[in-house]
Amino acid sequence: MEPSIPYSVILRHRNRAYGRTPDRRVRTPAAARRFVKRVGFCLFWPTRGVEAPTLLHAIAGRAIPLGAGYKHPAFGRSWNWKDDALDKRWWYYGRLLRGRATLVSLDFLPAFYALSENYGDPNEYLLEYQDGRLSADAKAVYEALLHSGPLDTVRLRKEARLAGESAKASYQRAMAELQEDLKVLPVGVAEAGAWDYAFVYDLVSRWLPALDDQARRLTTFEARRRILLQHLDNVVAIGPDEIRRLLGWPAATLAKVTATLAEAGELETLPVVTERGTVSMLAGHSWARRLRSSQRGAKRVGRQAKQGPKGKATRRK
Repeated sequence: MEPSIPYSVILRHRNRAYGRTPDRRVRTPAAARRFVKRVGFCLFWPTRGVEAPTLLHAIAGRAIPLGAGYKHPAFGRSWNWKDDALDKRWWYYGRLLRGRATLVSLDFLPAFYALSENYGDPNEYLLEYQDGRLSADAKAVYEALLHSGPLDTVRLRKEARLAGESAKASYQRAMAELQEDLKVLPVGVAEAGAWDYAFVYDLVSRWLPALDDQARRLTTFEARRRILLQHLDNVVAIGPDEIRRLLGWPAATLAKVTATLAEAGELETLPVVTERGTVSMLAGHSWARRLRSSQRGAKRVGRQAKQGPKGKATRRK
């Protein structure tokens, strides 16, 4: 009978993978860059109900509940390090996964780009607009950047004719739409606006011209394979619904990819004991092997502890 894995064991390994332990804490901007490269992609700050590594927790060396306030120094460090890196091309930063601020290593960015609506032509946005796959406001923002080059938020809103207070929500929706489809991203910070702080935005295709060629080398399946296996390597083991909450893939798509990878021996299904009972979770082959091995070892130790020094069961006196 296959041994069930306690969720506490998975959480212990996950904390180390996320940098949520004192010995693996991210202490410098260079270490932050290495962390993002190691995990492939992560959220900037945690999001309730979404399981993924975050730069904030890696800098803190532990999980910090956002509801507890912003007094921990990791908040300031994560924000400042992120801003300082915007013009260095250390990573991709933008509202990608679930519309949340996301960091993606440049090694992994082609996989996400291969799953987007982008095919290398800066003018392809017109076809998307004509097909109803791009909103009018998003089109206006994209065209402002296309024709004027990088712009700070204040100038961008004016160029896109979305500068009024009543247009603020429309602008934010347009920016979320464009970032989730990997069309625009923040590339710097300018002293502009009421707070003398505003992102400078540019087109992703202009910021990293080689990205389209890199993405073309990947099939859609290979892109999904890379993303899914890296996510499983980060989280150790996780349920399919939790994967979909982060990646946003349709259930049928995820099921097809996982079935193919399971048949190839690249991922497995494990029984995991949680507070709600035993549930099935997916794990990459290497993690599945390690978890099964450690659990069998723990059971052997438990049996030996119940026996006396000569292998006889001990009695309570």
